[in-house]
Amino acid sequence: MPLRASHRKSLVNNAKHWFHNGMLHETKAMKTCLSCSNHTFISAFLVLLFGGWLSLADTHAATRPNVIIILADDLGYGDTSEYGCTTQKTPHLERMAAEGMKLTSFYATAPVCSPTRSSIQTGCYYKRVNFDEVILPESRIGLNNDEVTLAEIAKSRGYSTHYLGKWHLGDQKTFLPTFQGYDHYLGHPYSPDMPTIVRYGKPQAKRLTGRGDNQLLPIIQDHWVVDQLGYINPLTKRYTDAALEYITTQAKAGKPFFLFFSHMSVHEPVSPGKAWKGTSQNGKFGDAVQEIDWSTGEIFKRLRELGIDRNTFVVFTSDNGPAPGKGGTAAPLRGTKHTTWEGGVRVNGIFRWPGRIPAGQVSDTLTTVMDLLPTMAHVIGARLPDHKIDGHNIWPILTGQTTRSPYDAFYYYRQSRLVAVRSGKWKLHIQPPDKKEKRFNILFDLDADIGETTDVAAQHPEVVKNLQALAEKARKDMGDDSMGPGVRPIGRVDHARPFIMLHGIVRPDARPPGS
Repeated sequence: MPLRASHRKSLVNNAKHWFHNGMLHETKAMKTCLSCSNHTFISAFLVLLFGGWLSLADTHAATRPNVIIILADDLGYGDTSEYGCTTQKTPHLERMAAEGMKLTSFYATAPVCSPTRSSIQTGCYYKRVNFDEVILPESRIGLNNDEVTLAEIAKSRGYSTHYLGKWHLGDQKTFLPTFQGYDHYLGHPYSPDMPTIVRYGKPQAKRLTGRGDNQLLPIIQDHWVVDQLGYINPLTKRYTDAALEYITTQAKAGKPFFLFFSHMSVHEPVSPGKAWKGTSQNGKFGDAVQEIDWSTGEIFKRLRELGIDRNTFVVFTSDNGPAPGKGGTAAPLRGTKHTTWEGGVRVNGIFRWPGRIPAGQVSDTLTTVMDLLPTMAHVIGARLPDHKIDGHNIWPILTGQTTRSPYDAFYYYRQSRLVAVRSGKWKLHIQPPDKKEKRFNILFDLDADIGETTDVAAQHPEVVKNLQALAEKARKDMGDDSMGPGVRPIGRVDHARPFIMLHGIVRPDARPPGS
């Protein structure tokens, strides 16, 4: 049973590190644990021992499906061939859709990265967990350790958990994946185009490429800096190799696993691997998309080789729409990243589990990335957190039992402001969806006008009124440009430090043991 957070985090994460790594980590969760009374600590430890570790013995791994979530970065709705793209080819994603279900009204919760990622991990509107901003390096804020993440849902059922790639939910150690329920982490803590040591001066003895040649990207393993990269970072193969190794190890051990694979691509700087350069008709952007497709194909190939393909639930999606002017497209949707037109937030959503999700299905039912957590909990037989979440179990949709959306209303936010609401086919832009648009309260029928070209507010005043009432309901819960009563606090630390300091020197507590 997923406990509400601080004790479970301190015990599950830190106890694993204490006994497996023989080291004590400096985390807020650990401090909470150590501040407990002896009685509380012993009781919680027994819950961990008998309710968590020994649960591995009472259920054979085959009854608990493996789960893999693959997240692309800045991939537009129209950037893959199964969603209509012709300038780059994605045959493995096409096959995934043909063997499972493709969702055509699947939404991110924000037109930018960090907020959507907080929604994916927690099953909540980012507004509810107060994650309104994109996290910059050396920030004092991050995902609160009291939130229950996808990984913790999996851990409650005895799963091995691993996070690969871009995190972007806080770069201080207490916010990293290893302190949010993931057993292991290999990846970068924020976007590669974000400066890390610009104000500290140019690092010496480093050969870097591209603009910002005084910035370095830390590659972190668990919570140690194991590499430093320059601006151009073709990481897809590196992360794919790590994914294949992890899958193989867990399969051979007979353990159920949860892998969250978060690609760097196709975020700026777009960096396809050498083998993929020039392979598409869309420059380096198309090349990078095809490399993501190759990576996905390699994962499915390994699942089949290991004989676990039919016991693995796989999801493919993106964190937001395409960055403007970088080669991506949201066609036939209007808008891009940074906007709340459909193109900024409606993304790929492909779900596959052979024998359980009927093949070749397409659903236009409104669903969101918030649904990943409750749906995974249903699939693996885990209980939901004891606090409010906003996502829904969409297993009945994935299996064709219903076409009804669980959302009476879906709310579009930009930073802390409520800017639009959708109910059924109707979408009301309460605020202008981008900087160029000056109109307020414009209404679109998304069934008839997916490109949001014709405002029909004047023809449907009753619809506008109903959607405004739904918006007011959200304001009373989560606020609007403010913190409502339903908002939980974001995580904070008193002092933030960069992983990489002056001249490329890694801070002492982030150096691997023995280095």
